[in-house]
Amino acid sequence: MLHHLLSAPVRPERVVVIGAGGFVGGAVKQAAEAAGIGVLGLARSDIDLSAPGAGQILARSLRASDAVVAATAKAPCRNLDMLIENLAITRAIITALDAIPVAHVINISSDAVYGDEPVPLTENAPTAPASYHGAMHLAREIAFRSEIKSPLAILRPTLIYGASDPHNGYGPNRFRRLANAGEDIVLFGAGEERRDHVLIEDVAEIVLRVLMHRSTGALNVATGEVHSFRTIADLAIAAASSASAIKETPRSGPMPHNGYRPFDIAGTRAAFPGFEYVKLPAGIRRVQEQAEGHG
Repeated sequence: MLHHLLSAPVRPERVVVIGAGGFVGGAVKQAAEAAGIGVLGLARSDIDLSAPGAGQILARSLRASDAVVAATAKAPCRNLDMLIENLAITRAIITALDAIPVAHVINISSDAVYGDEPVPLTENAPTAPASYHGAMHLAREIAFRSEIKSPLAILRPTLIYGASDPHNGYGPNRFRRLANAGEDIVLFGAGEERRDHVLIEDVAEIVLRVLMHRSTGALNVATGEVHSFRTIADLAIAAASSASAIKETPRSGPMPHNGYRPFDIAGTRAAFPGFEYVKLPAGIRRVQEQAEGHG
């Protein structure tokens, strides 16, 4: 759960977004700028955090009054080499924050840190990752908690979708692009597994609210609703007014997360009572309009 160090929202003096060239970091940078907050965006082209000495270089860009959003990683982390590289990036960030303790730190983690549960996941659910990606994020969380002296918030988004998504992952992002191209949407099995998907703008808004309240603790970023991938495919086709067909394929293995990964969002409601997540049907329509240049 989150604890607000500032009961009333206050703009940080400056936000440093590490990973501003990425999907999440770019959205956070845009949201902070729109809120009138000064932003220093650092992308991979500005500094290679996996290189030797990167921590000392990063420290030169920081001020004690900064709020730092750590939104950079080599993701999804699929193997041991990527895990090692991500830990090098983590070490560089921690080295910089040790040299320049800042006013506030937000680490963008992932719901992949959790194990599979038959009930909606809360922030207190056991962290038991079953993948390199989840292990990477959990190792990063542990390192940040152990080493960083500044007030720290850890945000764990579930599957994120949006018009500028770079990964084209199975679900809203890929299905929208296939529907727009008039190509078949191929499901794993019948697409019956149910997952939560959160709009990128909602992720950025939550980050902004955590920044403004200088919040600490952990928070899941998820809508609290699950939809089958078959439903998501239908929504993508309808939003695009597409003639794409939906095809089912035999599964080669068990459904990820046993086909069901819901979230209890009481933590979000307690921290930000006036905030409402965009529901998936409306979110898919919004992303389609953005992709078409209308929104």
